[in-house]
Amino acid sequence: MRILLSTYGSRGDVEPLAALGAALQALGAEARVSAPGDEEFAALLARAGVPLAPAFAPVREWAKEMINRSRSASPEDRARLISGQAAEIVARQYEALSAAAEGCDAVVAFGLFPSCAAARLVAQRRGIRYMLGTFCPVWLPSPRNRPHEYPSHPLPPGVTDNRLLWEMDIRTKNALFGEAINGHRASLGLPPVQNVRDYVYGNPVLLACDPTLGPWLPSDLIDAAQTGALILPDERPLPDGLKAFLDAGPQPVYVGFGSISVAKDAGQAAIEAIRAKGLRTVLARGWAGLGPIDDGGDCLAIGEVNQQALFGRVAAVIHHGGAGTTLAAARAGAPQVIVPQIGDQPYWAKQVAELGIGAAHDGPAPTAASLSAALDIALAPNVRVRARELAGAVRADGAKAAAEWLLSALGRQ
Repeated sequence: MRILLSTYGSRGDVEPLAALGAALQALGAEARVSAPGDEEFAALLARAGVPLAPAFAPVREWAKEMINRSRSASPEDRARLISGQAAEIVARQYEALSAAAEGCDAVVAFGLFPSCAAARLVAQRRGIRYMLGTFCPVWLPSPRNRPHEYPSHPLPPGVTDNRLLWEMDIRTKNALFGEAINGHRASLGLPPVQNVRDYVYGNPVLLACDPTLGPWLPSDLIDAAQTGALILPDERPLPDGLKAFLDAGPQPVYVGFGSISVAKDAGQAAIEAIRAKGLRTVLARGWAGLGPIDDGGDCLAIGEVNQQALFGRVAAVIHHGGAGTTLAAARAGAPQVIVPQIGDQPYWAKQVAELGIGAAHDGPAPTAASLSAALDIALAPNVRVRARELAGAVRADGAKAAAEWLLSALGRQ
């Protein structure tokens, strides 16, 4: 079977697909990944031995442009921007995926909703099988969780019936994405769909997240197969400078916000909070370009490194709450402080706090004082013990399990 894995997003969206592609290949299937053609993702997929079919545009500059457009916009203007961006993504990604899907028997789509819509359209147009995948339970309809809240489409206050809210989510997605999807369908000679959410989601869905960190309880609103997280083994050594820094003193605290454009004040606040406790800092520059606040020897700035190797050597991990970083810290047994910004990050912050393996920061704009209080929780002896205990429960075979399930499910289709 020849399978196209599709996503449009940051490293946290691409690396799991590299793991899944490698696992599919190990089972005898052919796999390729359509992802942004940024140099770092090309290198990542080459390391996994999975062919890359570039998506419609590299993501870093595109994301920066989208953020700049929406930064000063009102909620109504942001909603119009979302709809406009959706139309662009559906059209351009449809063209990219049409070429990438040549000769494929199925397409499995992750990532942004409009990108998945483009994948669904390509599958329908080519008459091949389609599946949606996601890395977090919070995106799936369930009476146990509320849907995501979009600009200018707030969830009504006081409504606690999640079933009703998920019915409203259908109308919200129709309002935000319906014109983009049905407009492109019309250009292909296809009739409109009345429920774009269920058209894109399909049924069943592959839920590729760890059941210890993000358990899924069966829902009568959608069928989801939870297989465990998609982990790409990383054997790369740590850079010499980082190894020397780690060896030169007690375990430091890692600070990194990945592709999230947090204010540089967040990095400064973290360094100050860590320094006040007499600890050292390893600071990941990330897409925000964070750096040391002075020339003190207690802070080392780094680029992209092997988190699987690094997180086992730090006292705690301060991060944005992306699914991949949350998983990497949990696997390493490192206590976490999550400063959630967008999307599923509040969910992971809540899970880390409730599991007793770290702290959830209150809000997206940390100060030295607020991070100091959160670090007090994460560095407490009982939290360190709990984090080490839970590390042993995190599945390491999620990619293999997902590949096996996909081949079986797609075969049944």
